[in-house]
Amino acid sequence: MCDAVIILLKIAVVFGFVLNVAAIMSWAERKQSAVMQDRIGANRADVLGFRIIGLFHPIADTIKMLTKEDWIPPQGNPLIHTLAPFLSLFAALIVFAVIPFGDTLHVGSLNIQLQIVDLSVGVLFVLAFGSLGIYSLVLAGWSSDNKWSLLGGVRAAAQVISYELALALSIVGVIMVYGSIELDDIARAQGQYVLGIIPYWGVVAQPLGFLIFFAAAVAETKRTPFDLPESESEIIGYFTEYSGMKFGAFWMGEFIEIVAVAGVVTALYFGGWQVPFLNDNGLFVPGLFSIHLPHLLVVPLQVLAFGLKVIFFCWFMLLIRWTLPRFRYDQLMNFGWKFLLPLALLNVVLTGFLLIVF
Repeated sequence: MCDAVIILLKIAVVFGFVLNVAAIMSWAERKQSAVMQDRIGANRADVLGFRIIGLFHPIADTIKMLTKEDWIPPQGNPLIHTLAPFLSLFAALIVFAVIPFGDTLHVGSLNIQLQIVDLSVGVLFVLAFGSLGIYSLVLAGWSSDNKWSLLGGVRAAAQVISYELALALSIVGVIMVYGSIELDDIARAQGQYVLGIIPYWGVVAQPLGFLIFFAAAVAETKRTPFDLPESESEIIGYFTEYSGMKFGAFWMGEFIEIVAVAGVVTALYFGGWQVPFLNDNGLFVPGLFSIHLPHLLVVPLQVLAFGLKVIFFCWFMLLIRWTLPRFRYDQLMNFGWKFLLPLALLNVVLTGFLLIVF
């Protein structure tokens, strides 16, 4: 009974954080683009005259989508058309089940692992369910009985398949360095130091792997400069025939995917919950000073550090969205197959060579 309650609490904490960050990102995207383009941005929605720099817009958007007509194309497939957006949401949310957001919390005789499910195959779980979302895009395009929607779905399938290879191979380097495919073990191993002062995070051990992973992961989210499946300036888009809350599910799923990518990047390459020189006993800087901190303060600080890292990468991906122009389709494919994939293979070979030598 106690274990079930703890798991439910962890689910509530993780999903509460993810859904709130995704909702705020729907506001941040518009506000950040406005600032970059010298505009005001979202600032009209208000409650009793208070606007709070447009923070009520996510609430207004939700109300608008809930009250819009749910239209299904007459010749479309109603069941698949309805299922597709919720499959997209499920695939994005389930990834958080294995992302560790803190070290083990000791409360009396209880040892609480700050991870919803501690799987021994965490990396494989992320890759498997992360790629499941492609089915929702293809099904959405096919079930709409619209050739432009279908073309958007086909584009999405080709893009995700192309970049998944480089993404998976980039993680192989991390697995080789830390000797585990469990995200919790990888995050904990990043608590080591090089030369006693440099945190042995994944970005230090695998700088090339990080760049490959991040580029491929942005492509997996189908956002600019890799937004060919949506093509907002064209008619093409797998959700062309969607309205109301079904469109809202696709829209929210995209932001949840960004948070998921940020979480995986943090766990694999930026130490997870690790804070430099902060350990179970407190803050310790070799040769300078040490400050003892209670365990029940250290763990919340580590959870906070994880959350701040995730938010930073979410912001960074929004920055990319409004900075880079879209690839042409041939450029998109060439970049995945002719640049990222060979580079990922080279990274695996170099990692193996350096492990043998050193």
